[in-house]
Amino acid sequence: MTNKIENRKSEIIRIAAKLFKEKGYSAVTMRDLAAEMGIKAASLYNHIRSKEDILNTIIISIAEAFTDGMKLIKASNDNCKEKLRQIIELHVRLSSQNIYGMASLNNDWMHLQNQQEYYKVLRANYENDFRKILEEGITSGDLINVKPEVMLFSILTTLRSLYLWIPKKEDLDLQELSETLYQILVEGINK
Repeated sequence: MTNKIENRKSEIIRIAAKLFKEKGYSAVTMRDLAAEMGIKAASLYNHIRSKEDILNTIIISIAEAFTDGMKLIKASNDNCKEKLRQIIELHVRLSSQNIYGMASLNNDWMHLQNQQEYYKVLRANYENDFRKILEEGITSGDLINVKPEVMLFSILTTLRSLYLWIPKKEDLDLQELSETLYQILVEGINK
């Protein structure tokens, strides 16, 4: 019985994430979600507490996945370029697995209520770890000596928008995408 309830909750979260991406979090109502699922709105409350609870689940689970991935990358003995390759692979993998949830992560985090401060800490720590990897690369001479903030902004802007681009591509090879992004974002576009 628990497995069936858990599957229904996962389905609710998946469909809600899709609706949040399509209409925007603020525009989606519990009735919209129920209609999309073909059930009565009151039935949703057997599985979830609120629309805010759904948003918390979507955003925090993805943010924690990024944080866990970054911790493993940062703790490795790999050089900075290899760590950057792994960060790109992390973004490609999580973005491709969470197309709808990534929209909420990027666009709806300000609607988090009880979890907003926790999310901000996760995001700040992730960005700080990323920045440190870039700074280590500059110090070691593996990366060109330019402002790490500009590098961080440039790379993260591209990676954070993958959820918009990935669904438009048929037969996308995620490994090939990761490698191409690495070549462009890390190795540069110069010959």
